Amino acid sequence: MPYEKTLEELAARRAAALAMGSPKRLAERREAGILNARERLALLFDPGSFEEAGLLAQSVRPEMAGRTPADGVVSGFGRIDGRLAGANAADFTTYGSSSAETHGKKQGFVRAACEKNGLPLVYLNECAGGRIPDIMGAAGIGRAGEGGRYTRRRSSPVLAAVLGLTYGGGAFACINADLVVMRKGSVLAVSSQMTTSVAIGEEADPQDLGGWRLHSETTGFVDAVVDTDAEAIAWIKRALSYLPDHANAATPVQADHADGDAAALLDLVPETRAKTYDIRKAIAAIADAGSVLAIKDRFAKAAVTAFARIKGRAVGIVATNPMFKGGALDPDACDKIASFIVLCDSFNLPLVFLADTPGFLVGLESERRRLPGKIMNFMAALELASVPKIALVLRKSFGQAYLNMGAGRSDTTAAWAGAEISFMDPAVAVNIVYAVKREDDPARFEDLAKEVAKGTSAYDLAAPFMAHAVIDPRETRDYLARHLDIFSRRLTGAIGDHRLADWPPAF
Repeated sequence: MPYEKTLEELAARRAAALAMGSPKRLAERREAGILNARERLALLFDPGSFEEAGLLAQSVRPEMAGRTPADGVVSGFGRIDGRLAGANAADFTTYGSSSAETHGKKQGFVRAACEKNGLPLVYLNECAGGRIPDIMGAAGIGRAGEGGRYTRRRSSPVLAAVLGLTYGGGAFACINADLVVMRKGSVLAVSSQMTTSVAIGEEADPQDLGGWRLHSETTGFVDAVVDTDAEAIAWIKRALSYLPDHANAATPVQADHADGDAAALLDLVPETRAKTYDIRKAIAAIADAGSVLAIKDRFAKAAVTAFARIKGRAVGIVATNPMFKGGALDPDACDKIASFIVLCDSFNLPLVFLADTPGFLVGLESERRRLPGKIMNFMAALELASVPKIALVLRKSFGQAYLNMGAGRSDTTAAWAGAEISFMDPAVAVNIVYAVKREDDPARFEDLAKEVAKGTSAYDLAAPFMAHAVIDPRETRDYLARHLDIFSRRLTGAIGDHRLADWPPAF
């Protein structure tokens, strides 16, 4: 048969590459319930849609060529719920999916193709760091530096999953992504504990060095935490459903949607502003049923950032949560909100601000953590954002936080009937202006508080047309839907100016 030996060799080489790395490591993963790179891609992409790039790639080092199937990364393109996308999936069974020349070329090829052709890109990451000896010596590190790329314009969405030990270049790829999900038990760090123990004499548990609690609760690098590989991939697919394929496309709209329950807001939000409640329940009532996807839910909990849909339209929601710190915004909350504004503005999601806040959390710790600069970063992102913005004051909004939460800086500003707006909480003003404390003289304190509170109602804001509407809380969902329709018309094809596209990924 013509080409018989040629085709046999091709089939054998393909089979060897598809088998991936060490059979022992593959078996250990199966026993632990951890998917391999190809199994992960099979979950990510629609069946039969994967087009691999670089199946037969190998290490550039001759002595390692036969032992590096696909050079430790499975790269290519496929469809996610019918939408074309690219992906780089780390094969940790091949030299820990360590960074090397061919490995980097493959990832760069898919990344460039996604950027040029307006496709989302997904990283399914594990990485042992740089491959030694490939990157050792002047030529080695020089080659890695020349071939690396660590900045990007947000031209198409990049989503990443941390699915194991992820160091060096793998960690940087995650930090540069727009959204990151992390499986419990994984690690994300610049270097492993083996490096830190030798380089600086510091012994560290891997989870303390870069575990899910650190990155979801302290650094804010991780947007969601899950228990399994399958859950991580499902989260990526859901998050992608709110985003367009690229920055010059409108966000997806769902024709079929279930209404929220805005009438429940009267029960969910206490009328008395001294009582706490969970704003997340109110958001769920305002949005289409089941449509809310929290972003960084474990980080800076006084602020809530979430994707949602309102009558089928994808939006970004920014809210303050009185359940935590009374809804007062600290430096982490500023970072959380600013980064979310950047994300939404880059990919054309309208922004809805729901304010119920006493202001910023001032004090020694906040000042040490550069609160003034954080507030201004937050404000800069807000003012540069060109997507439709709607600001709504629920019960209260005081001080600079009134402006940072979009009021007077959005396309329209509204307030619930009963809302209070002022430079500061009247109770605080009494202490400052009159030096009277409630516990010292309750009657006088109450009289002064009533006096200071004059002119702070929603109607006082509406009278000079600083609020464009005062609404019944039960009207919130319909009000937002109507105004999203109105203010989205000004944009050609619902596309913004993308003035925040080059904003740093971590700040």
